[in-house]
Amino acid sequence: MIKHHLVNRDFKIPLNSRSCQPKNTRLTAMLLGTVFLLGTIVYFKYLSQSDSSALASKNHIISIDLPNNSPDELSGAETASLKSTLDVTSKPHEIDTNTVQTNKVTPKQYTIKPGDSLAKIFKTLDYSPTTLHNIIQLGEPTQALKKIMPGQTLRFTQNADGQCTSLEYDIDPIKTLQIQTTENGFSATISEKPVIISHKTASAQINNSLFYDAKQAELSDKTIMELANIFGWDIDFSQGLRPGDSFSLLYETKSVDGKRIENGHILAAEFINQGSTYQAVRFTDKTGHSEYFSPDGKSMRKTFLRNPIDFARISSHFNLRRKHPVLNRIRAHKGVDYAASTGTPIKSTGDGKIIFRGIKGGYGRVVIVQHGQKYSSLYAHMSKYGRYKKGARIKQGQIIGYVGQSGLATGPHLHYELRVNGVHRNPLTTKFPAAKPISKNLLADFKQQTAPLLAQLQLAKQTQLALN
Repeated sequence: MIKHHLVNRDFKIPLNSRSCQPKNTRLTAMLLGTVFLLGTIVYFKYLSQSDSSALASKNHIISIDLPNNSPDELSGAETASLKSTLDVTSKPHEIDTNTVQTNKVTPKQYTIKPGDSLAKIFKTLDYSPTTLHNIIQLGEPTQALKKIMPGQTLRFTQNADGQCTSLEYDIDPIKTLQIQTTENGFSATISEKPVIISHKTASAQINNSLFYDAKQAELSDKTIMELANIFGWDIDFSQGLRPGDSFSLLYETKSVDGKRIENGHILAAEFINQGSTYQAVRFTDKTGHSEYFSPDGKSMRKTFLRNPIDFARISSHFNLRRKHPVLNRIRAHKGVDYAASTGTPIKSTGDGKIIFRGIKGGYGRVVIVQHGQKYSSLYAHMSKYGRYKKGARIKQGQIIGYVGQSGLATGPHLHYELRVNGVHRNPLTTKFPAAKPISKNLLADFKQQTAPLLAQLQLAKQTQLALN
């Protein structure tokens, strides 16, 4: 604040008569006022030229102390001159908006290329390694960034200085990783889009193979495999299918933003094989455990899978009088051979414990699983083992190895044996006990939950017959 003070002079004037005021006093006051105004104008013109940027950023308020003994009245011209001067000198300067920089946020999208890593991407976009380090240190949510794949996209925003301010990555069609700047650095969250689950039906007749005809009915590989697993204890999908066999099923579909992303579980299914009809329905108990049962509550699951490989061709059956293809002499073939390409997964046919894993003569690489006191199974000629070691507990359907031709083998295949009380049995004809049925206290819940599903399945089957 700049203040200009005028020095007051004392004049001895009679108080009882204005006519007695000396004329030179009024003239002096007018001259001093004029000089002051002219000085003020010159000062502010000089200040505006020398420091215009300072005046543009704030308002300058001028405080003027007029002399205490100033004349009681000023002429009209003098008043106008003073008002004009004060208006000009105290008016704030307008700000040029073109010179003000704003902290703009710029979006940027990057498509991941083969060989890209997160460090390489940040370097390409000229983002600080420190920023990448701070993001990775956020913990579990950001671990998904270590699994980025070519063709996926990363969405960034950056400020006017080119610094990364946010990152988005679609982990899958449902989950999105969101990283944002905060006062303390970065924060990471995973948001999920709402998934709409609906029911869909499909029916088909087997004319070529289960896989081919099911694909014609617009079923995914996952759904086809689930269908085979549901009925795999009762139907031999490798050798037992015949032209004219058929199936119908009710299954879930999952959609996000109006687009179907995948099929869910099969809810109910029927398979007609060589004139026999098999039905299964999915039941979920109060603990969230799901399993497939027949409509009367019997478990579809048996203690053993019929086949350790999905959709493989049987190249050699159980035969105690078979001639060995390599040794060229009669030698009992105490198992079943499944022809399959090298690397095909091999599943344990039942729950149990691995009691042997290693080389075993002409069998090559072998895994033997003990199933309780009564049963054991052997898997031979593997190209490599699964991740389970000797002594590990294993569940039915888990991978224990991969098809190969180690040992005495003329080509890649799996040799599978089943023993009951130490005696070799034909895996394709042995009758296996079923798992436990629905308990009596859950039977009412089972009927209530599964009856609508079986009704939808029956309606879909009738509709398909009418169309045919």
